[in-house]
Amino acid sequence: MHDPRPPEGEGAGSGISPPTITPVLVAELLAEGERMPVCVHVIDHPDARVLVDTGLTELHPAVADLDPRLVPLSTQADFDVAGIDVVINTHLHFDHCGGNHLFTGRPTYVQRRELDDARSEDDYTIREWVEAPGVQYVPVDGELELLPGLRLVPAPGHTRGSQVVVVETGGRPVVVGGDMAVFSGELDEPRTEGQRLVRALDPELVWLSHEHEPWRPRSDQQV
Repeated sequence: MHDPRPPEGEGAGSGISPPTITPVLVAELLAEGERMPVCVHVIDHPDARVLVDTGLTELHPAVADLDPRLVPLSTQADFDVAGIDVVINTHLHFDHCGGNHLFTGRPTYVQRRELDDARSEDDYTIREWVEAPGVQYVPVDGELELLPGLRLVPAPGHTRGSQVVVVETGGRPVVVGGDMAVFSGELDEPRTEGQRLVRALDPELVWLSHEHEPWRPRSDQQV
């Protein structure tokens, strides 16, 4: 299995620029009469190019009522599928794992509980997208430092096995949150365990899958 970790002594702590995070729009879904974006996020880390979630690449009868409009990663001229070293699934709902099949042969990190639920619970996701041939899941139990300054942190709430990606930048951390909050306003008044955990990190900003712009804390907010 490919190990994305650098040799000891190299990486984020060796004076290299901090990671950059870029959102990529891959679809829009119809939710309550409005179009909702589906974004994935590319983390350009000094030691690897990381993709957080993979969106969806095709239509499926199970989600026809959401009228998906797709911009699959494989069709985007400025996105290099082959350049991705590591994939992270925040969770395995259909709009977060439907492009996993594009990254066969590369490690795909997901919380073990999430993987178990996606494989066993009915009406949880589109299972054939989870089980696409060649996807190499790496089940994670709890928190994991995947690369220097980049760690996976369980954030239950949206699903029991949801996780977020915490990226150290040299100042306050940046979080790639998936659906830990579906809308930014949920982080203003955190209610789930995952939302409270993220707010406790005092992040500079939080990228979410269904928002074009990141959430930023107001100076007067308190957890």
